[in-house]
Amino acid sequence: MSVTAQVLADFARRVGAGVLRILKSPIWAIDALMGQKSFKKNPIIGSRWLNERGFYLKRVAWAEKMADLRRRQMVHFLPNEDKAFFHHNGYVVKENFLSKDVFAQIQGEIATKSFAASEMRQGKTVTRFIGLPPSVLKDLPGLSRAVHDPFLQNAMRYVGSYNADPIMFLHAVLWDLDKKKKDPQTDFHIDTFHATSKAWLFLRDVDVADGPFHYVPGSHRYTPERTAWEFEQSLNAVQHSDGMHAAGSFRASEDDILKLGYGEPISFDVPANSLVIADTHGFHRRGIATRPGVRIGLFADLRRSPYFPWSGLDLRSLPGVKGRQSEIHTGYLNLRSKLTGKPSHHREVGRVKVDAPPVL
Repeated sequence: MSVTAQVLADFARRVGAGVLRILKSPIWAIDALMGQKSFKKNPIIGSRWLNERGFYLKRVAWAEKMADLRRRQMVHFLPNEDKAFFHHNGYVVKENFLSKDVFAQIQGEIATKSFAASEMRQGKTVTRFIGLPPSVLKDLPGLSRAVHDPFLQNAMRYVGSYNADPIMFLHAVLWDLDKKKKDPQTDFHIDTFHATSKAWLFLRDVDVADGPFHYVPGSHRYTPERTAWEFEQSLNAVQHSDGMHAAGSFRASEDDILKLGYGEPISFDVPANSLVIADTHGFHRRGIATRPGVRIGLFADLRRSPYFPWSGLDLRSLPGVKGRQSEIHTGYLNLRSKLTGKPSHHREVGRVKVDAPPVL
């Protein structure tokens, strides 16, 4: 190719890229309004020029105001004592959550049954997800009672600031101490820039050696130091070497967290039948396991757009969709994998027992 032809080809590529950016701009703007967090995927969110002028912090502040407004619409969802504890700490914890009969029933249901599962490997850790749609729960009355427990459902909604149907799984965390690659979830991090809830109902005792969930009390709310720190992160996040940080799930060291005005993290090494629900906009992490083992429980996740003022009107709570989010999500991941030719980070592994060795 001649020098002239090369110059023309480069010019055409630059023009094409510019035109494509213009065409995509409305999509990126809508994406930002719907709660996209990634600095890397969305040039508007990742714009240093905009974030120097407070764009990121304004997104955070508006999301926090809307979360407070939605929670005021759900004041009856939690007893006053639990609401006060949550607002101070950012989480709710209940030991001996299920009745002894229901808990024993669940143990019997999962002891020998194999389930259709998907797995995700992150370093030395494999997380197994077993969907619990109505077609599965109809033969599992104990698990069904746990999934539909009024306190669990209402607390998920209040903590996540949305009267919406959470996605729920039977869940196992397995680890291989011989693997050297780091599990990125063992770094303290926030899931996103706005209120969101996750729950774990542990079906076995969790010891410190099992790498329990850690949470920094009060870190679901901002301190002046946290605001200044996140402002600085927003300026350069798009170029950060940690891909999850660049995707809007900011990582922080324990020293960082102390400098942000928070106290020491707490570890949820709890007995079986303990329920933990946390606003994972606060800093949290998976502990580092020091012995072979597996953590088993029910897992719930609730995240919606942070900018709506109403707490309900959730499309995923409509008849025919409610309770089926896990299988819809799996179907979506499979379809995306087929269309892009790229394997999903959640891979179906066939039917396995919940505590079987990892497939991946």
